[in-house]
Amino acid sequence: MKRVLVTGADGSIGRAAVIGLQKSGYDVTGLSLRYDHTSTADRPLAGDARSAKDVTAALDGVDAVLHLAAIPHPSLGTPEEVFENNVAATFNVLAQAGQQGIDRVVIASSINAFGVPMNVNEVQPAYYPLDEEVEADIADAYSLSKSVDEQSARMAWRRWGTNVIALRFPLVKTREELFKFAAMAERDPSVMAREGWAYLDLRDGVRAIIAALESPAGGAHVVGLAADDILIDRQTDELLREYAPTVPLRRPVTGRGSLVDTTRARELLGFRPQYSIHDEDQVVSAVTT
Repeated sequence: MKRVLVTGADGSIGRAAVIGLQKSGYDVTGLSLRYDHTSTADRPLAGDARSAKDVTAALDGVDAVLHLAAIPHPSLGTPEEVFENNVAATFNVLAQAGQQGIDRVVIASSINAFGVPMNVNEVQPAYYPLDEEVEADIADAYSLSKSVDEQSARMAWRRWGTNVIALRFPLVKTREELFKFAAMAERDPSVMAREGWAYLDLRDGVRAIIAALESPAGGAHVVGLAADDILIDRQTDELLREYAPTVPLRRPVTGRGSLVDTTRARELLGFRPQYSIHDEDQVVSAVTT
């Protein structure tokens, strides 16, 4: 694997991924509707991930694909716009890559793919820690688009034999940005309760992407990600008693332990997060086993 196509190359994760891939020795083709920032990609292209023509041109000489292009929140468009854009872009990228015989595609899914965090109804997760099989309850277009994207990944594997890993990202920000979100969440912990106060340092997000691109795993897989601890500087069991007292806890969680089960990330990708918002040295060992 020499050259990687990154769609959504001008997004916050996209820009960091381009730089991380280059530092790891890859050539990078970037694809974005427009570039509001200077791209470090050696082949930056303006184009639409929904366009077969644009994606086909961007795939020239490419060995693997990282698909990040999407409307990243339901508030950034009408439900129709969010769903149609995200689903069409993911299917098109998978289809063009599959037809060109590209072996590895990594797509950005979301912790919201099971629907509960953004649900307009007063629902709770079926259990904690959240895993890739947690029961879905979807009531918004963005969460639905991510769920469909995961199904599209399975279809691409069955139809073209494309190996696809869908990464369920939680809140992914730089360390500085995470402090701002943590301050907001600490003022009202209920806001992030249904996603288990999960987060991931952007640097770990890039590490997970590279691990997924380099994984030898065949087939189509959904992989949950999160830091080894929660965003809020409180004990996890204390927060659960206050904000999710009726949600079953499938295994004990100590300290600020994470409420996302990342077993699959460890076993399939060999990935473990390194960074914690709570660690002054910025490196944390696993809080839970």
